[in-house]
Amino acid sequence: MAAYPELAGKVAVVTGAGRLHGLGAAMARRLAAEGCRLVIHDLGQVAGETAPEHGVGQMAELEQVAQQIREAGGECVTFAGDMLVEDDVARLIALAVTTYGRLDILINNAGIGYLVGPIVEMTQEKWDAVLGVNLRGCFFGMKYAARQMIAQGGGGRIVSIASQAGKSGVSLMSAYTSSKHGLIGLTRSAALELGKDGITVNAICPNHVPTDLGNWQRENISRMRGVSMDDYWERFRARVPLGRPGAVEDTANACAFLCSDQAQYITGEAMNVSGGEEYH
Repeated sequence: MAAYPELAGKVAVVTGAGRLHGLGAAMARRLAAEGCRLVIHDLGQVAGETAPEHGVGQMAELEQVAQQIREAGGECVTFAGDMLVEDDVARLIALAVTTYGRLDILINNAGIGYLVGPIVEMTQEKWDAVLGVNLRGCFFGMKYAARQMIAQGGGGRIVSIASQAGKSGVSLMSAYTSSKHGLIGLTRSAALELGKDGITVNAICPNHVPTDLGNWQRENISRMRGVSMDDYWERFRARVPLGRPGAVEDTANACAFLCSDQAQYITGEAMNVSGGEEYH
């Protein structure tokens, strides 16, 4: 039974949804369960060091996510494109309109969380890739989604997936942390501009979620810091009042709420979904 029946028939775009166990796929499945019609996106192919196999959703896996949604009774189409390319993002939004006639929801989830390392070793190529996808790509998404929502009237919802790293520094993740801090600032500015059009703009800030990417981050960053997995989990449990890492469903639930009428008076917020680990 849907928790938010008002979402039935709404049209949603979810970027970075091409990993079966990822946050994007979980949010797409949750919105589909609420009756939304979906366009799901990912890069669709590997592209060198800045878009490796462990970091991007390839087309076959993106189609698997879409097939799961269809088998559960939902409507879903796929789109492969580069969030660094403005024309690709414009075509992504246009696909939602040509397929379903409108756009009601944008979930800005695509991001790079795997180009990590010490500041003194960070290359310009890696820095630019992270800031480009995580921040510029979200700006492109907001730009074209907002244009469509304003043109059709009736408001809309924009939700960007930031991170606990959008509020607190994380060693060895300088580019990622900078991009997520910037994304919260973009969210706040967009909320001020778009409120008059009935468009709410919010961010979600999860802590560690053991997705495929989250597992890679945990294992590689712990190794760089010289910390064993046992030590990692002991320190983690000490920091998190609820004593466990986040699940993809935790973020998906927050996403569905922010897209619903229950959140119609919430905008410009960066919602922690961190088990109490992040307080401010």
